[in-house]
Parts: sequence; C-alpha cells; structure tokens
Amino acid sequence: MRIGLDFDNTIIRFDDVFRNVAKQRGLLPADFSGSKQQIRDTIRLQPDGELKWQALQGYVYGKGIQGATPFAGVGDFLRCARSSGDAVVVVSHKTEFGHFDPDYVNLRQAAMQWMHEQGFFAVQGFALLPSNVHFASSRSEKLSRIGELACDVYVDDLAEVLADPAFPGSVRRILFSEHADRADDLPYEIGRDWAAIKQMVFFDQR
Repeated sequence: MRIGLDFDNTIIRFDDVFRNVAKQRGLLPADFSGSKQQIRDTIRLQPDGELKWQALQGYVYGKGIQGATPFAGVGDFLRCARSSGDAVVVVSHKTEFGHFDPDYVNLRQAAMQWMHEQGFFAVQGFALLPSNVHFASSRSEKLSRIGELACDVYVDDLAEVLADPAFPGSVRRILFSEHADRADDLPYEIGRDWAAIKQMVFFDQR
C-alpha cells in the first residue's frame, strides 16, 4: 500500500506556536486559548487582519517551525506503516517562501529540517525517504502529484482538498478533523485523531 499524507496541520501541529507568537505580537489577549482556526478568525477581524495573519503564517512556517510538534499518534501511525511494509509519501501544498516574511526563509527547507530533527528520516526513527517528500506550489499541482504517485489512500486536514473535483478518483480519502460532521454523501471518510486513522488504514476492511 502507498500512503499519502499532507504535512501542515496534518503531520505537524502549529497551534501552540501560532498562539504564542500572536500573543507576543499583541494580536491576541494573554488569556486566549483557541485553536489555530480560531486564532486565524480572530486576527482576520482586526484592521489589516488578513495582512497580519499572512505575516504571522510566514514567520510560523519558517523561523517559528522549530516550536511545532508532531500530532499525537503520528509516530505510532508511521511505525505501523513501516512494520506493515507500506510506503509513505508526503505531498504538501507549500510555497518556497512565505508572504510578508522579511527574513525570506525557505519554507520547504525549514519543513525538511524539522522532519530531520524529529527523526522522520532516521533509520532508527520512522525511516521515511527524503525523496518521498514532495512540495507543490498550487493545489492543482498537489492533486496531480497524488495521482502520479499512485497513492492508495491520502490523509489531509482540509475538506476542500479532498472534495476537489480534480482529486484522483481511485484514491481513498481520509479527512483528519476533530470536529467535522459526518455525512453519507461526502467523498471522504473522517478520522478524528491519528489513532482512529491508524485503525481505518491498517485494520478496517472496506
């Protein structure tokens, strides 16, 4: 089996970094405790909120990435894939450079460095191949790459990606979302955490 995974907000969890940096910049009150989406929604309501949000993203996905952590259960999922002999590829929509980032940090290099430091490429870690990490400059390029790589299953945190008409029809789609509502007419399944996704991919029969 070839398993495709998104990167941002699927493998890597940015909530704490966004919250801490936004507070440091005075964009959120000190007692704010919301999620990344709630942070985004709050900042966007401010004057020039969209610009502030994009600048925050540019920092967090670049210099700030070292403060991010893998989602709970990702490690167990990858170890299960390794023990099962299944290939894992990462396909991420990520531009080379962030918007309004004065430091001009290469976001793709920052992501690869983070994965290296977290043991994703180590033989004694998750043993992913760096050549199996793919970055796309647009959603359409990302969807094309998923098809080219002949993924059997793909996991993403964005419903609009999995529901895109251009998404390869032969690929089993799983939405990683704690709060998404289930519906019979959706083109994807929903896994609320990585333990559930592990069960769905490796043990549930379709």
